[in-house]
Amino acid sequence: MILRREIEPDIETTENRYSEILRLILEYTDLCDHNGDEDSSGYKILENKLHSMTGKEMSRFNLWEWWEGDGAEHLAFDISLPDPQRVENITREEVAEIVRRMATFEIPDPEDKTFKSLFYSYLCFGSDYYPEFLKLNCKTYDIKLFQSHKNRDGNYFEYSQEEITDFLWNDGINFKQRG
Repeated sequence: MILRREIEPDIETTENRYSEILRLILEYTDLCDHNGDEDSSGYKILENKLHSMTGKEMSRFNLWEWWEGDGAEHLAFDISLPDPQRVENITREEVAEIVRRMATFEIPDPEDKTFKSLFYSYLCFGSDYYPEFLKLNCKTYDIKLFQSHKNRDGNYFEYSQEEITDFLWNDGINFKQRG
């Protein structure tokens, strides 16, 4: 299912920004490797450039030690990707599609070399885009809905996509928690 434009991640903007943002991150890394950045002046320059390109607050990103995270490519993707927005009149089907994307591991077509295909799995499972979208648009969102739980008998279970969708769509009302 294709989501409305205001819900779907803005891959076109992300792709347009990505190469320049990745280049800036890697240049800063080279600067640090060769000269250091003891006074953080290079960091501030990088932070200001990225902020002016995206409008994002850069303090939420680890520009210094990205190699301890998912790598420069994923960092550049996250910075390039416009943040999700609050939308009006979200439908149950749209919530269900987002839940499906977050809960179902899909491997993109290996022959598809488009930018979106290259980052699709990361977008669904590594990026904060969909969790942030749900936080903004579903007041009962909790990442624990997508995790394993232990019932009273000591057995593990996971909520189904349908259960997660119902919980989010109905604001948790009448949700029968397994236990």
